[in-house]
Order: sequence, then structure tokens, then C-alpha cells
Amino acid sequence: MSQAAVKAPTVPDANRWKALVFIALAQLMVVLDATIVNIALPSAQQDLGISDGNRQWVVTAYALAFGGLLLFGGRIADLWGRKRAFVVGLAGFAVASALGGAATNEAMMFGARALQGVFGALLAPAALSLLAVMFTDGKERAKAFGIYGAIAGAGGAVGLILGGFLTEYLDWRWTFFVNIPFAVVAAAGAWFVIREPEGARNRNPLDIPGVLLSTLGLVALVYGFTRAESEGWGDAVTVGMFVASVVLLVAFVITEAKVKAPLLPLRVITDRNRGGIYLSLGLAIIGMFGLFLFLTYYLQIVQGYSPVKTGFAFLPMIVGMITGSTQIGTRLMTRVAPRLLMGPGFLLAAVGMLMLTQLEVDSSYTALLLPAMLLLGLGMGTAFMPAMSLATMGVKPQDSGVASAMVNTSQQVGGAIGTALLNTIAASATTTYVADHIGGAATRSQQQLVQLEAMVEGYTTAIWAAVGILVAAAVIAFTFVNAGKPGTGPVASSEDGAEEELPVPVVAH
Repeated sequence: MSQAAVKAPTVPDANRWKALVFIALAQLMVVLDATIVNIALPSAQQDLGISDGNRQWVVTAYALAFGGLLLFGGRIADLWGRKRAFVVGLAGFAVASALGGAATNEAMMFGARALQGVFGALLAPAALSLLAVMFTDGKERAKAFGIYGAIAGAGGAVGLILGGFLTEYLDWRWTFFVNIPFAVVAAAGAWFVIREPEGARNRNPLDIPGVLLSTLGLVALVYGFTRAESEGWGDAVTVGMFVASVVLLVAFVITEAKVKAPLLPLRVITDRNRGGIYLSLGLAIIGMFGLFLFLTYYLQIVQGYSPVKTGFAFLPMIVGMITGSTQIGTRLMTRVAPRLLMGPGFLLAAVGMLMLTQLEVDSSYTALLLPAMLLLGLGMGTAFMPAMSLATMGVKPQDSGVASAMVNTSQQVGGAIGTALLNTIAASATTTYVADHIGGAATRSQQQLVQLEAMVEGYTTAIWAAVGILVAAAVIAFTFVNAGKPGTGPVASSEDGAEEELPVPVVAH
């Protein structure tokens, strides 16, 4: 095995970079799918006759399957081989997308979305763990994760633009069909180009109790937050889901501490750096979901933007993310400790978010939204890039799938919490504002203005909460993440030694 490990870094650079193209393409497809469907949802709902009460399942079915099965998907990648899991995940995602695009009723649509989530849960951790085992040189790793981090961050905004175009000029069904060429190209490229290092598989038997407890626990957690958004925090089923989630996840941790071959070795999450990264990333995603959600509504409903114009309005954030990730993060990652990129990155994003608390009904895009989104993008891009890299650094190659799955899990759970929590805060503030001001509105136009002002009041109140959450993410990054700069030693040779040992000497103890 050590012989194979020594040979791994000798794979030609060109092959690794070609592989990155296809891995990045697959990641883009998964990330943009999360937002592209939101733009198409009103049209799909009308065409398929989905009731207002059921429409949330177009989003929820995907989130439950994806979030619930991520750890299982990561372990399957470790056991089965990451390349194989990656290609099968892509093929399945393409088939599920075709079913979604061809849906003739709500049941078919919900089933297709759940199936997308299942294969996404196999695909996403396989993609990230492939990068982790293929790029072992410090500088190369920084560049690879810079590109991957930029795509992971900007994919959501790309989805808004693409979703707007497809819905406005073609048909909502194309927001599903567009995944097929992405998946076919990425799968074909991966099959011929990716050479997974030998000796990196986890041959231990599958931990069935761990699979059941983690899947049911995560599904209960995600569904609890999703239900809280529509039914309220005091709803009996919502509370029941949260209680069940806590019981199941505590039972999962106890089980993992006892079994010989755990689904999630506790060393993966109890490591100070990785624990801090999973927590700070989850919090950052909660804050970011507030931005996507409320700015989309603000631009379309309050400012009257078309779906395409709304998508393009998010371009400064995409530019900021790509710049922060590939220029700032990549250039500084081998020179400074990761916390000195993550902490300031989250704080810079918080400053951008803070600017958005000044939103009014007639706010100028150029004077307020553009600089705020640019700062948000720069901050998030700078912070995400070292976080993605460090989250998989120092684990045994056999554990890289579950370590990657934990990155995705923190993002999925963060997304579910962000949507429910920030929506609740916004709705409460909007209701209070209307109750306080509607009495003074005599004419219909004045009443409409109060309604718009109430919406903006709701958005800004929730954005204040998002500012606090991003500051908390920065504090956690500064406090918990104590890894030294990756440039302090030859990472490639360290990783070689880590093929059979657990630690990698880039972590400052």
C-alpha cells in the first residue's frame, strides 16, 4: 500500500487538472440545481396542478433525500471507489432530471426530486473526496480547491441566471433537462480521465445501524426545520421531529463510538480543525440562504425585476466569489494559516450583509446592492476555499468520503435551518409592521406601499440575524481552526506518510 502511495503523486499533472474540469462540472450541476428549480417553481406548480400546500415538496423531497443520505453516500464512495460512485451518481442524477422534466403530475415530480437527492448524496461527497486524494501537493491543492470553492459558492447564483433564462424564454421543464448534458459530459470525462490512487478504499463492512440512525436522524432534522417554516415552531409534528432527531443522532454517536468499523469514525468530527470548519460552514450557509431568498423576492416583487434581470443582478456576487476563491484564497493559502482567511472572510461577508440591512423600497442597485454583493462574494469566496481544503486534509484516504460528506451535510442542514429560521423572522416582522401601519393608509396605493414596506422590513430584520450568524461563523473559525499554514511542510510527502497513519503534519498542535 505504501508503494502505491508513493506512486500516487507521480500521476501527470495534466491528468489531474483534466479530472478537475469534470469534477467541477458535476459540482456546478448539483449546486445550481438547488436554485434553478426555485425560479421555475411557480410555472411548474401551475402546469402540474400542485396545490400551495404541497408545492414545498418540490424543494423538500430533494433536501430530505440529499441531506439524509449524504453520510451513507460518502461511505459508499469510500467502500466502492470514488470514481465509480461519482459516475453512477452522475448517471442516476441525469435519469432523475429527465423524469422531473417529463413529469405529468405532482407525484412524478416529487419522486423525481427525491431521486435527484439520492444520487446527489452519492455524487457530492465522491467529487470532493476525489479532489482530496488526487491533489496532495500543497500549491496544487490550493489551486484545485480554489476553483472548486468558487464553483460551490457561485453555482447557486449561476442557477438563478440560468433558471431565469430557461423559464422566461423556453419552458420550466428545461431547468431539469439542462442537467442531462452536464451529467453526460462529466461522467464520460471522469470515466476516461480520472485515475483514483490505489489503496485508498475502505474495505471494512458497512455499518448498517449507523446508516439507519444517521439517515433517519438527519431526515428528521431537515424535515423539522422545513415544517417549522410552513407550520410554525410550536406545531406538534415539528417538535416531534426535533426530539426524534436528537434521540436518533445521540444514538448514532454512541453507536459509532462502539462499533469496530463505524460509518463516521468520530475522529473525523472530533478533530478541532474539522469540527470548527463543519460548524462555521454550516452557520455561513444559514446566513447565505437568507441573502439568496430575500434578495430574489426583493428584486422581483418590490423592484419589479424579471427573472433574467434578477439572475444578472447577482453577477457581482459571482465575480466576488470567484475572485475571493481563486485569487485571494489560492494565493494566500500556502502563506498564512487557514483561520486568517476564514475569519476575515466571514467578517467581510458580514459587512456586505450589514449594508443590506439599509434596504428600502426604492433603494439604488448601484449605490447599495452592487457593493454589498461584491463584499459578500469576496468574503465567502475567501473563506470557503481554505475550509473545503482543510475539511478533508489529514484524514485517512479511506475516510475521505465521509469527511467530504460532512462538508456537504453541514451545508445541507445549514440551508434547511437558514430557510426556516430566517423566513420565520421575516414573516413575523412583516406581520407586525402591517399591523402597526395599515391603519394610516387610506387609499389603495398607500395600502400597497405599506405592504411593500412591510416586506422590506421583514427582509432587513432577517438580514440583521444573518449578520449575527456570519459574525458567529468568524468567531468559531478564529477560535477552533488552529491549523498552521499548509506551506510549512511538503504536503505531498506528508500525505504519502498518511496513507497508513492518521495525522498529516500540516496541523499545528
